[in-house]
Amino acid sequence: MPTTPTPDAKAPDLKLPLIIGTDWELSAQSPGAFTQIIVYRGLHCPVCKSYLGQSRALYDRFLEKGVETIHVSMDSEDRARQAHEDWGLDPIPMGYGMTADQAADWGLYVSQPIQDSEKADFAEPAVFWVRPDGRLYLAAVSNSPFARPDLEALLGKVDFIKNNDYPARGQQKAA
Repeated sequence: MPTTPTPDAKAPDLKLPLIIGTDWELSAQSPGAFTQIIVYRGLHCPVCKSYLGQSRALYDRFLEKGVETIHVSMDSEDRARQAHEDWGLDPIPMGYGMTADQAADWGLYVSQPIQDSEKADFAEPAVFWVRPDGRLYLAAVSNSPFARPDLEALLGKVDFIKNNDYPARGQQKAA
């Protein structure tokens, strides 16, 4: 059973290659508000295509509020590159090759292929927000392609969070 990282604690390390030939590392990010990590299932997923399309449509607005976005998956470089190009996701960074260990560190559900278009095991969708100091703020982890947070709604909460110093929630266990 995956264990989601604890809100307001240091987020797990994450270093992935990008389709542009460089590496991306969470600890090297310096967003104004949050680093938004959107985990998608892979090229085979039509729901991901739509969701990442919404991410692309909102990308500049997220940046204006200090939220830097990356899309990541367990897909190979070729499949990640194809998704990025075919789905029109430029200029959002596209990470690939997330390992099973990295998926476990982030509390992701991993599924096995059930149809030919699914080439290998893949992480189910998730959205994370990480503060500039590396602490996890938000974790929305799903075991299904159909359950994902509304990115427009999240975008609408960035200013509220910043202006009210609204804390990360869920970091304490119930007694």
